[in-house]
Amino acid sequence: MTDETAIAFELPHVRAAATAGDQPHDRISVRDYVRDVEIGAFLSERGVTQRIRFNVVLEVAAHVAAQDDDVDKVISYDTIVQAIEHQLGAERINLLETLAERVAERCLTDRRAIRVFVRIEKLDRIPGALGVEIVRMRKGAAAVPIRARAPLPDDPPIPAVSCADDRSALEAVSGPTVLCVPPMGAVATDPAGEAARRIALLAYDQGAWAFAADDSRCTVVATRTELDWALRKGLICIWAPSKIVLDTMPAPADLRRETLSAWFEALLNR
Repeated sequence: MTDETAIAFELPHVRAAATAGDQPHDRISVRDYVRDVEIGAFLSERGVTQRIRFNVVLEVAAHVAAQDDDVDKVISYDTIVQAIEHQLGAERINLLETLAERVAERCLTDRRAIRVFVRIEKLDRIPGALGVEIVRMRKGAAAVPIRARAPLPDDPPIPAVSCADDRSALEAVSGPTVLCVPPMGAVATDPAGEAARRIALLAYDQGAWAFAADDSRCTVVATRTELDWALRKGLICIWAPSKIVLDTMPAPADLRRETLSAWFEALLNR
């Protein structure tokens, strides 16, 4: 029986081996991958970067790549690196736990993956390192043997993003749509300072809620999760931008509505 206490602080590849059971899986790994990231829930962690170290082990289904020497029959190490880079580029995250979950989830979208170990550590907060480690398994059917690139799960449709001045714009909506509506009251479109920036973004949020009120065709979306759900339901999305703007790097400095709309559309099409 594995002594979990003895291996608690070992790297993920050691933990993966120790918990493999009678039929261990093949593994690929990325070790000591260090990135400068703006991350953290504290005010002192906003507007600055800190070093984050990733150690990831991905267990994969059996394959015949070694016999054939065929690169197309293996999961590339880039699968792990791209999962990390995608999440770092998608949004600003407060918690290491959130980042670990999303990296693990993205690694496991490949149907050939079985189990993933993710350890993420902050290197600049204390003299040593502090961090989290998670282990996740792919849900559903068993992993597919590696013979060809497996398709990813269906993503929600990519919506059109446009500005709407009043509710008459709703009649012209066709297909998946996100509307950027006017803020509640006048706002500084080039705000100086964090307080002015947040006040301007909150005015846009208020405008979104007022615009969507009492119209069952519309829903306010403030996160990507809410947006994905609403698109699958066929609703018209009214964007409340403050959370996504504040949590995404780089964020637009210009808060004119047209600029925000174009920036969000580009973000959705990454």
